[in-house]
Amino acid sequence: MRTIKQPGPVASERIVAVEARGRAITFDLETGVLLVDAVRLGFAAHGFTSGVLELGALALNPFASVMPALSKTGENAAFYSDTFRPKGVSRLKHGAMTFGRRDGAPFFHCHALWTEPGGKVSGGHILPDETTVAEGITVNAFGLDGAVFEGNIDPETNFKLFGPIAVPPVNASASSRAYAVRLRPNQDFCGALEAFCTHHGITHARVRGGVGSTIGARFDDGTRVENFATEVYIRDGRIAPGIDDKLAATADVSLIDYTGAIAEGRYSRGDNPVLMTFELVLEVL
Repeated sequence: MRTIKQPGPVASERIVAVEARGRAITFDLETGVLLVDAVRLGFAAHGFTSGVLELGALALNPFASVMPALSKTGENAAFYSDTFRPKGVSRLKHGAMTFGRRDGAPFFHCHALWTEPGGKVSGGHILPDETTVAEGITVNAFGLDGAVFEGNIDPETNFKLFGPIAVPPVNASASSRAYAVRLRPNQDFCGALEAFCTHHGITHARVRGGVGSTIGARFDDGTRVENFATEVYIRDGRIAPGIDDKLAATADVSLIDYTGAIAEGRYSRGDNPVLMTFELVLEVL
């Protein structure tokens, strides 16, 4: 399996997970509000402070983003590009977001594909503090109770990354069993989820959200992404028994690599190692 050497010590715990409860919710994003604040208000209206979102044709202006890029200093295995700030309204095709907190304030990690003014199709990592909702829209989300995604320094990758931490449960409406999960580098995405579910006696689960990176990509239709630095989000993910009754994970993803090339497809099981991180929620069905 492909691997990328990270700058720091390899953590012994390769899958970080917190068991929690959760609930599927919908809410409106308010026009003219910073995206991070609009999301915070939406979750708060249902009694949640953290969770994941599925994003549709969201219109943004002003809008700021970065793409994956090669590291110029060697302090990280890969890095980010300079910031892009297209003039006018950019409209997402779709995307996924993890919402939580960092440095004591609301924060999100969001990857998406979009069309910029003038028709350019692009994608990458949306910056929370420079992006505003241009048109109101209803979004699907999954709120977490008993776990929060929090940004902290990760010595292995030398990035400040989201990971789940346990918090006291407070929302009685959260009725679904769920796990807030972070996958560390150099393990196959599908294989890690299959092993986790097997260990915890989970036979059926749905991936909610799903934001991260893999070392290039290999898809079931034979498509390959060779460039190693990517930004990925899950469009649909499931874990269920396969034809041999062993658990099999499926993950339909979209990504952009560091050259700006976009790819979409279903991950091949066993051949898509995590590059930096992958955070998601597993809803147990």
